[in-house]
Amino acid sequence: MDLQLEGKRVLVTGASKGIGLAVVRAFVAEGASVVATARRATPELAATGAVFVPADLSTSDGPVRLVETVLAQDDRLDVVVNNAGGGDRPDGMLDDPFNGDDDTWATVFALNLDAAVRITRAALPALAKTRGAVVNISSSSARDPHTAPLPYAAAKAALNAFTRGLADSAGRMGVRINAVTPGGTRTDLLVGADGFAADIAANLGVEHAALVAALPEQMGMVTGELIDPSEIARAVVLLASPTMPSAIGSNWSVHGGAMKSA
Repeated sequence: MDLQLEGKRVLVTGASKGIGLAVVRAFVAEGASVVATARRATPELAATGAVFVPADLSTSDGPVRLVETVLAQDDRLDVVVNNAGGGDRPDGMLDDPFNGDDDTWATVFALNLDAAVRITRAALPALAKTRGAVVNISSSSARDPHTAPLPYAAAKAALNAFTRGLADSAGRMGVRINAVTPGGTRTDLLVGADGFAADIAANLGVEHAALVAALPEQMGMVTGELIDPSEIARAVVLLASPTMPSAIGSNWSVHGGAMKSA
């Protein structure tokens, strides 16, 4: 199937690894011209051939400065993928019912919600000219918040509301706004040595590898496997494609059967 993405100019945030890196690879494979951003590049990202623009999207001016830099290089922009997310997890987080103090909440919201809002706002005029698309990367924890730190789950829930709320007005401008909600995905954020699973393993006094192996069943995934980031990337690319003109305000879940509600 020709997704009509060849030659399209795409901005992907949080692109150095995990889902973001998989998204970059998927767009490159479709012939798109990709601008990738993260705090730091990685050899894997460099190997994709994407143009790298460093940025710290957790700062108040980082998102706007990023979009200004991208548009200064070329004022055409067809797709924005707001994938940057995560955030620091303070010591003792799991013993705190709020999973972090006010600063933790502010930092997590800045990266997982504010950055997407600010980037989308700054990019919307350019996207309107190309009748482009925005795809926001959410999380199944937005609907099942006990599966992740509460600040992260709350920020992703807010991102879902932002996605749906903006979709109608942006759609009348010719810009399609959608989201993809991954379930348990094999990324550093979840299963890495410093990831959320490592925090849980340390808190429970169990081996990290054993806990990771048990995650699919514990999450209720009927596949028995964590999701490969490339599968999430395929959903992103399809939602961004001009061949899906009626996908507006959608939130596509890819969760291996973990979400049990209709």
